Amino acid sequence: MADFVTVNYAQTGASQNTNQYGMRAMQARAFDARNSQYLLVKAPPASGKSRALMFIGLDKLENQGIKKVIVAVPERSIGASFKSTKLGDGGFFSDWVVNPQWNLTDAGCTQKTKAFADFMASNDSILVCTHATLRFAFDQLGAAAFANSVIAIDEFHHVSADENNRLGEVVRALMVDGRSHIVAMTGSYFRGDTTPVLRPEDEARFTRVSYTYYEQLNGYRDLKTLGIGYHFYRGRYVDAINEILDPYLKTIVHIPSVRSAESTTDKYTEVDRILDHLGEVVGKDPDTGFDLVRRADGKIIKVADLVDDNLGREKVMLALRDIKGRDDVDIIIALGMAKEGFDWIWCEHALTVGYRGSLTEIIQIIGRSTRDAPGKSHAQFTNLIAEPDASEDRVTDAVNNMLKAIACSLLMEQVLAPNFKFKTRLDADELDGSRRESNIAYTGDDNIIAIRGFAEPSTARTRQILESDLNDLSAAIFQDEAVLRAAMNPDEYAPEVVNQVFIPKVIARQYPDLTSNEVEEVRQAVVANGIFKSPTVTVEQQADIKFVRMAERLINIDEINIDLIDSINPFQRAYEILSKSVTADVLKTIHGAITSTKIAMSEEEAVSLYPRIKAFVAEKKVEPSLVSPNPLERRMAEALAWIREAKRRKMAASPQEA
Repeated sequence: MADFVTVNYAQTGASQNTNQYGMRAMQARAFDARNSQYLLVKAPPASGKSRALMFIGLDKLENQGIKKVIVAVPERSIGASFKSTKLGDGGFFSDWVVNPQWNLTDAGCTQKTKAFADFMASNDSILVCTHATLRFAFDQLGAAAFANSVIAIDEFHHVSADENNRLGEVVRALMVDGRSHIVAMTGSYFRGDTTPVLRPEDEARFTRVSYTYYEQLNGYRDLKTLGIGYHFYRGRYVDAINEILDPYLKTIVHIPSVRSAESTTDKYTEVDRILDHLGEVVGKDPDTGFDLVRRADGKIIKVADLVDDNLGREKVMLALRDIKGRDDVDIIIALGMAKEGFDWIWCEHALTVGYRGSLTEIIQIIGRSTRDAPGKSHAQFTNLIAEPDASEDRVTDAVNNMLKAIACSLLMEQVLAPNFKFKTRLDADELDGSRRESNIAYTGDDNIIAIRGFAEPSTARTRQILESDLNDLSAAIFQDEAVLRAAMNPDEYAPEVVNQVFIPKVIARQYPDLTSNEVEEVRQAVVANGIFKSPTVTVEQQADIKFVRMAERLINIDEINIDLIDSINPFQRAYEILSKSVTADVLKTIHGAITSTKIAMSEEEAVSLYPRIKAFVAEKKVEPSLVSPNPLERRMAEALAWIREAKRRKMAASPQEA
């Protein structure tokens, strides 16, 4: 099946070039903020977040009075990203050196919490551990032990996935203590929430550095295109995988969970069948543990099996950490590993089997193939899924729309996820029968909308879901078969059925521990969130009254109620708005257009900045960037976006002037 989405890149090489200190573009941007006590780095896979942390950590050790740098990663395999690195060869003042004794992600370390405590009492400066080890060590040592230390948390979005937000509690406790520094790194900024577990007052204390997918991928030297596609099968996936698993491409295969419908429940037999598709198994490399398979052309290829969980997997994992060249490994087969943070620049194809309920997981898997590497011109993501019981046209349309969302999520920073907060509006409960207004404060960063009949979270469980899981839950609903059918057939399904029947079923399936009241509270938030995130819904000011434009009509913002919201299918709107073909130029244009709607600027300021913008372009040969760390350049970029949007509105109002 052909790709639904193909993205082309300009190959400018800009994101790969280094400055006089050996820093690439994103790393230099992050290093500029090195003096911040709390730093949040939002950047895509392959942009160099690991090395950026090394630069920052070494500066804090040398110049900022910090004594320890502690790096926490979600799983052991990612620890290799922070191994000793010769930064001095590129012009930096020091190398990043990790004593093997303090790399607690290595298989040899067993008593990790004790080793952590020993490190804190030692004279060494750098430690690498897992999120779990950090949590256990914090429970044992307390916040005071981390004074004058940098705690760097890789894949920071995990704080919303850990049970009870335990890692988030550690972060908050460290901030309350106030004597440590925190560097948070994540590639999941597409979720629409910057720091899922942080309260607004804590989040405001972070200096945020953003580096977009557009900047990263458009600045590659070799990678030209990215393909995103679905492939359907009937029967068992192990009988169909040979149609898309090309033994001549460097590939990571993620087989389904044994608890999923796609699984045969025997993961070892599934791996054997995949090996059979690749060729003839002729043995096992004694040094790496890789399976050796003779391909059809006679060449022996190396296959790393991360599914087998016996003692041999440790040898395979260690060998994968030591990959240096293109021919060191050819195929990797994994179950839950080798997703986020796993660096294999030669990977050309990320093939995942089965439905993925989280956009976070999908984007992380896609990121395994989007590294730039010599001779690699195309990266491919393929999702192999069982064909639904529906007509081919209907299935194609539905999956195509899902892929549009994936593509936009992958490539645009928050442009599809404006932030809204919802509060209940209390009516007619004063003694004289008059309406009591909610205390609503409109700020520059968030739109807070009061909704009559809206149920605010009544328990800690629903509050936790709404604070940290809302976007992933929306993604699961977005992919539900019943919701897909309703979105593609709006004339057959009333919006109320989608919102009041289909969506609660998905919520109850995702969170079986919720009561019916809790399901309803989450449902209302999901629906409101989906409605107001739709690009077809806008908030407008006319005179002293705010209106919201939805369902093709203006609604007084004071009159919004949950019944009105339930009459709109937010997922149908999402399908309608997304474009099938996504190119770098289109992404840049959309990014600017969406940003322009959030810019507070007068016509006088935009006009006064225009000569400066022209001079900037003439000198730099590029337009000012919306994500520049320089406030003046950022303001010029906002002015340019504002001018273009004003021109677009004028042309739309008077086509004859175009």
